[in-house]
Amino acid sequence: MSLVFSAFRLLLLITLLLKLIEKYFKDLSPLQLKQFEQLRPVYEYWNERINVVSRKDIEQIYLHHILHSLAIAKLVTFKPGTMVLDVGTGGGFPGIPLAIFFPESNFHLVDSIGKKISVVDEVVNQLGLTNVLAQKCRAEEVKDKVDFVVSRAVAPAKEIVQWTSKVLKRGGVNDLQNGWILLKGGELKAEVEETGKDANIIDISNWFDEEFFETKKIVYLTA
Repeated sequence: MSLVFSAFRLLLLITLLLKLIEKYFKDLSPLQLKQFEQLRPVYEYWNERINVVSRKDIEQIYLHHILHSLAIAKLVTFKPGTMVLDVGTGGGFPGIPLAIFFPESNFHLVDSIGKKISVVDEVVNQLGLTNVLAQKCRAEEVKDKVDFVVSRAVAPAKEIVQWTSKVLKRGGVNDLQNGWILLKGGELKAEVEETGKDANIIDISNWFDEEFFETKKIVYLTA
């Protein structure tokens, strides 16, 4: 009985958390909803073996990781064929939620820690994502040209720009000019100025009203 109750409780919890995603994104397909639903149990399974999400955070994975990643989808709608590089992806954030949301765009997820990339590969396979390439390497080693570089609290903006400038194509076909889209928090003015790039700092609380996002921001730097 306890196992049945636990399974029911988990299903109810996932249903409630999915409503958090649907609150801000109304037009998800049945396949996308299924893939978002799969994320928590898949990450829970792998997180017990290889810690890629803090154990206290796994309960809040939809708020702290998935919805946070999808803030980028509020800033820009990637057109089909857009190439996106996720630097220091860790367990696959923001790349995997974005790959679910933009199935016709292509995502290259890199991290220097092989165990984390192994988890990303397992998540990609279990969700059936065909638009994701996961690679164990440093950002400086990437050769493929991309339209956007995304990252989440991996390193100072100046370093990310230095690592990836050579692979970022100028111009672009999206409504937003090609560039860097970085999920960050705190006081960012000095950090952004160090990049020497034209920049916008956007409060994620403009889009999401949960308390978690009060200090969260997107830094957008043009190529």
